[in-house]
Amino acid sequence: MSRSPSTPPPTLEDVARVAGVSRATVSRVVNGTRNVDRKIQEVVRAAIDQVGYAPNRAARSLVTKRAGTIALVVSGAGEQGEESSFASQVFSDPFFGRVASGVLGFLRTRGVHPVLMVADTERAREDVLAFLRQGSADGALLVSTHAEDPLPARLVDAELPAALFARPARPVPISYVDLDHQAGAKLAADRLVERGCRQVATISGPLDVPASQNRLTGFRDSVARHGFPYVPIAEGGFTAASGEAAMERLLAEHPGIDGVFAANDLMAQGALMVLHKHGRRVPEDVAVIGFDDSSPALTCRPRLTTVRQPVEDMAAGMARLLLDHVDDPASPPRSVIFEPVLVVRESA
Repeated sequence: MSRSPSTPPPTLEDVARVAGVSRATVSRVVNGTRNVDRKIQEVVRAAIDQVGYAPNRAARSLVTKRAGTIALVVSGAGEQGEESSFASQVFSDPFFGRVASGVLGFLRTRGVHPVLMVADTERAREDVLAFLRQGSADGALLVSTHAEDPLPARLVDAELPAALFARPARPVPISYVDLDHQAGAKLAADRLVERGCRQVATISGPLDVPASQNRLTGFRDSVARHGFPYVPIAEGGFTAASGEAAMERLLAEHPGIDGVFAANDLMAQGALMVLHKHGRRVPEDVAVIGFDDSSPALTCRPRLTTVRQPVEDMAAGMARLLLDHVDDPASPPRSVIFEPVLVVRESA
């Protein structure tokens, strides 16, 4: 709605009149109060858009004692001077785009705004802690990329509200969301065996990462239950290049491989490239299954059969855990585990 410079700015009363609700209800929606019915929130937000109401964030913060901002932190365990390569690696991986999408979708309807922070050096970690301590954000959503990342424990020690995407590598009393990775790997193993594969191998992720360990354990256990006692393994780094290198090693050491489970889609994409280079038909000669159901699964040729983890839903769940803790700081940490689904396409 356009207004002349002399027209007073719209008020809460204007929004309430258009929405057909009380001023108090509009105030609760604007201030992010959690006990307002979802349909009423939608009506009020539509009225806000219609009249062009802009909340005074400073005044709202004085009332709610909240910043109305959440830090979305992508963190690692690097040292000084590694920021540029870390950021490049992180934001080239479609996984992180899916996390951001899930967080944004959840926070948007609650009037909370994310601030993206990258923390892979000691200085950057200190910046995150200072940002939270000074009240610039109400808490942190943490996506940790390295098992040795010290930031989860430091957030807990500082008693700062935080939630983590994926179980921490070391025991830390922090809320987190995760996937049943072993169940997902079992889906992949069962699919390869059902297709008639008799010499299966796996490209694992970094073996100091809990998700990689669980996917490897789940795959080995399931294959063993089908009567196959040995699974060749090549460790990768969750990148397409590491998938290529791992597939080369597997073919050199085990040329009779007829089924491959890669612990993420980027590594599966790299494996497909190597198989094509060596004249192996997929899936006729070698069946390939990935993990994540990210964008490479659809751009691969053939399109990739993969284990889907609902990253967007998991990211929204992580944000919900954090806001619950912000609402009730005395509440204990919680974990929420999501279930995987096998998505069958042409590669297996």
